Amino acid sequence: MSVIVWITEGTWPACVDAAREHADERELVLLHVTDDAVPEAAHGAFAGLLGRGHRERDPGTRLEDLSRTAAEDLLAEAERRLDRPARRLALHGRAEHQVVRAAQGADLLICARDGDRAHLGPRSLGPATRFVVDHAPCPVLLVWPDTAPGLGSLPPPPHHPGP
Repeated sequence: MSVIVWITEGTWPACVDAAREHADERELVLLHVTDDAVPEAAHGAFAGLLGRGHRERDPGTRLEDLSRTAAEDLLAEAERRLDRPARRLALHGRAEHQVVRAAQGADLLICARDGDRAHLGPRSLGPATRFVVDHAPCPVLLVWPDTAPGLGSLPPPPHHPGP
């Protein structure tokens, strides 16, 4: 079985550090998901407005190349920080769906909080991470990318009017 480490810009170092601490000798999979929405929008805009017959000037292709290179660089940097061999998995599509699919059969999924980092609570998760936490088919280790906020950041209890 394996440990999946979801690598995202901005939070990946905490996930890699958690993997080094909790993965033991299990296979590690460094997972990065590229959202194809921006290149697809560029392809569509170019084809619809500017580029009929000039595919070589399509900016969507350049964006795809840049995204692929950025993902490869990020996965390589994560593996260097991990300081042990890991399988790299670069997927495309909606991140939350791809992560849940990739976690099928895993022993553990490691991901980081990516929302409000100043307060404890549900807003510390962005929408994609909230989806993954709610739908993951395996245990999830959810880490803070920085030092966790103190208990003083807890919201007050809800006010319940009397009878």
